[in-house]
Amino acid sequence: MSSPACHRLSACFELSRPGAARQLRAMEGLRGLAVLLVFLVHYVSLEAPWRGDGSAVTPLATALHSMGNAGVDLFFVLSGYLIYGSLMSRHQALLPYLRRRARRIYPVYSCVFVPYLLLSWALPSESRIPAAWPQAVAYLASNFLLLSGFTAAPPFISVAWSLSYEMLYYLLIPLLILVFDLRRRSRSWRGRFFAVLTLLAGGLFAIFGGPARLLLFIAGILVHEALAAPAWRAPPPALAACAVPCALGCLLLPLALLLKLALLACAFFLLCLCCFQARANWLARLFCWTPLRWLGNISYSYYLIHGLALALLHPPQAHGLAFFLLLMPLMLLLSLPPAMTLFLLVERPLSLSPSQASAPAMATAPAAVSSPALPAAGNSPPG
Repeated sequence: MSSPACHRLSACFELSRPGAARQLRAMEGLRGLAVLLVFLVHYVSLEAPWRGDGSAVTPLATALHSMGNAGVDLFFVLSGYLIYGSLMSRHQALLPYLRRRARRIYPVYSCVFVPYLLLSWALPSESRIPAAWPQAVAYLASNFLLLSGFTAAPPFISVAWSLSYEMLYYLLIPLLILVFDLRRRSRSWRGRFFAVLTLLAGGLFAIFGGPARLLLFIAGILVHEALAAPAWRAPPPALAACAVPCALGCLLLPLALLLKLALLACAFFLLCLCCFQARANWLARLFCWTPLRWLGNISYSYYLIHGLALALLHPPQAHGLAFFLLLMPLMLLLSLPPAMTLFLLVERPLSLSPSQASAPAMATAPAAVSSPALPAAGNSPPG
């Protein structure tokens, strides 16, 4: 690639300021990994109608779909780390903080919401909007206010359930910091506090059900606390590199949801520790690869628009394993231009001011799934 082309691309998709900390650059790469996992879910769902139950592709597709759902959990860990660290570093008035969070979410979300409305009008057979207008107004209002993750109705934008979780975390974490005076507590006290909170919340979710994936935010909080500890030692990169695929593989087993979440939380905790440490290692350098970082920088736009983009591409009927694997990178490449356009025209100018360019670029987690629970083995489960 020529140097002028590199400079033009860098001007468009580079968010890290010169001299930015390595951990910021690695975080951008981790977002890239998360959005690649998310893509797998929609890709598998897209080609499913052409795949018979007896197809040799089915076991692989099912495995990719289950593991891809973990992309949203990685986004939750990163959001937990970023937002908690920002709030702990300095006192922030609640209303300006919430305005910044809304500014981060709503420009892109609104721009995706509108074409979904138009398509619902143009294709009523595919619409999720109730026919009766009072119910339709209530449904659209709850979705626009990011409440869809906590209602029984399917989300208007299938991946937007995770934004409900993000907004709830944005509301809860400053209140926890204020009520329990966490800034003045010792690091060991805060560690015990979040450990107890995890056990209590996990017990309630196990008994009564509920949004158990919120616990992944706590894994991100603990990453911040571990990195801030003066005597902490990063785990070997090889350990984290092995832990993540092992945890993803466990999603294919008939294990309890909370156990799957615990395994993912531990694996992503180790991965973030290795990538965010001050000393460079091969794993951190891997996630500093520029194309992966740029994908991470557009990940919020990609997260919201790629499902619609893939649905409109109408790929040819897939035949066999080789075609399934070869079509995958092609569909990924074809789904990028709409996300790049949305990022350049909406997200970057409206949500990322120059001072925010290195702030939580994916403070809104995304997933490519259609329900908030990780799929148990044999079940189908956004962002």
